[in-house]
Parts: sequence; structure tokens; C-alpha cells
Amino acid sequence: MRVLVTGGAGYVGSTLVPILLGAGHSVRVLDSLLHGGAALLGVWSHPDFEFRHGDVRDGDAVRDAVSGVDAVVHLAAIVGDPACAREPEAARQVNLEGSLRLLEEADKAKVGQFVFASTCSNYGKMTNPDVLVDEDAELRPVSLYAETKVAVEREVLSRGERDRLKCTALRFATVFGASPRMRFDLTVNEFTLRMLVEKALVVYGEQFWRPYVHVRDAALGIRMILEAPSHKTAGRVYNVGSTEQNFRKQDLVEMIRPFAPEAEVKYVHKDEDPRDYRVSFARIGRALGYTTSRTVDDGIREVVALARSGMFTDADDPAVRN
Repeated sequence: MRVLVTGGAGYVGSTLVPILLGAGHSVRVLDSLLHGGAALLGVWSHPDFEFRHGDVRDGDAVRDAVSGVDAVVHLAAIVGDPACAREPEAARQVNLEGSLRLLEEADKAKVGQFVFASTCSNYGKMTNPDVLVDEDAELRPVSLYAETKVAVEREVLSRGERDRLKCTALRFATVFGASPRMRFDLTVNEFTLRMLVEKALVVYGEQFWRPYVHVRDAALGIRMILEAPSHKTAGRVYNVGSTEQNFRKQDLVEMIRPFAPEAEVKYVHKDEDPRDYRVSFARIGRALGYTTSRTVDDGIREVVALARSGMFTDADDPAVRN
């Protein structure tokens, strides 16, 4: 099929695009290049790849991008709580207004499928940390980032199996691992690089839980949704990750410790954290047979290799942060 990937030059997008091309799909990317486009150089000459430089806030760019495609994978966003808090108006324009515009233009263009990248951050803080939350749990967004994702989800999921545009929302766990557009403002990647290179790490709220998923497994989940029968995806929401990969921040430190035994880790205890959740990923496994192929330990080893090779040595470099 012909697939439009918005934000295709980003952390997940630059991993997804070659996977889709390798599976025989044609891929068009729409990206504003906020963080550059070097991550797409590896696919630039592929005969089934095309690029559109544009912003989802630009109606003309969006209409051009959705023209003639079979499916849209919407990844473009101001990603993460800190980035949204720093530029709240831009976050609302991109994450909310731009997303809704893209959805409507895809419908008008008679696109068949729309996959929306959402987040497990929508679950906010669990009322009972001993219970896994699933797709039917109450959404309790505690940041602008999550609020915009929840708002778009509502519109996406209002379109059911009978609608012409088949929509799916994917709530991704916190992503980690090596990507063509590398990021070190993500917990696993950042903790590992700082402990190895700086020999020091400050951890806030070490006891709070998060689920994690490798960036390649996140991309493979998107491909699975694109290729699945529509009755299993239309109007559906799926958590994407692995139930076994729920960890506390202190667990991550102990997993990294063998690679950085000299690192000095300081814990700053917090009794309140706006995000504290353990997530079940059983639904996507039951419905689609989805399983992850890489663990947090695998991701740690990837970052260790990147650091020891000298490929990346500065977690604060703006080029590797959102």
C-alpha cells in the first residue's frame, strides 16, 4: 500500500520507514525537519520513497501529503512533557489542531486507514500501583502532552468499523533503543549514557513505574496494524509494549549498574509523581499475535555499545534531545 508517515524523520518514524519499505510498501514522509532530516538519508534513493517538507499545521501541505495514499501513520508531534510545557501554544497547534486537521483531510481524500500514535502517559497516576491498567482503564492525563493525545484519541476512536476511514489509536510505552534519529532524553537511553560517560546520575522518584518498548518493536507494531484485517483495528485502541517490561526507575539503574559500576547515582525521593503506571499489553497479543523482540536489557546493551564506540558521548547535545 501507499503509506503517508507524518514525522517520518523522527525517532520512531526513521525506524518505521525502512521497515515499511522493506515490506514492499511505498512510503511518503511529511516532516517539518524540526530536528533535521539526516535520519532519512539511508532510504532517500529508494524508488518507493518520497519526501514532503511541511508542517501538519499547514493545510495546503497536509492536503498535498494525503493525496493518493491508502493509509496515514500519524507520528508528527511536539513529543514529551518538557517540550510541550516549554512551548504550550505550539504543542496545542501541532498535537491537537494539526492532528484533527490531518484526520479530516485524510477522510476527505478517501484514505482508507489512519493510525494515530498515542501514549501510555494518558493513564497518568494509578490509583493502585499493584494493578495493571489496560485499554479500558480511566484516562487521567496530567500533562499538556497527554491531554492533547487524549483529545485526539476521542475523535479517532469515534470512527468505527462502518466508517470509510478506519482508525486505530496506539498507546505506546516509553520508547528506548537505537534509532537513526537518536534521542537521549528518554529514560533508558539517558540513564545508560549518563552512567557510562558522566559516571553520575540523578534520579527523581525512583519508586515510580513505567512500561518500556524498544523503538523497533514500536515500529513493528505499527506495521502489524497496517497489515491486519480492518475488523481487528477499526475504532480500536491498543497498548503497544510488553507487560514484562514494566520497571521502576531504580530497577533500570540496577540493570545498567554492571556496565557502569563506578557511576555515582543520587536518588531524590519524591512522594508524588504525576506519572506512575504499570500497563498490561495483553490485548494486542490476543487480538493480533503481537509480541516484542527486544527487552530493556537489550536496549541498555545497544546504548552501552554506542557510548563505548564513541558514537554518542553527550546526553545534553540538543541534536539528541527533544
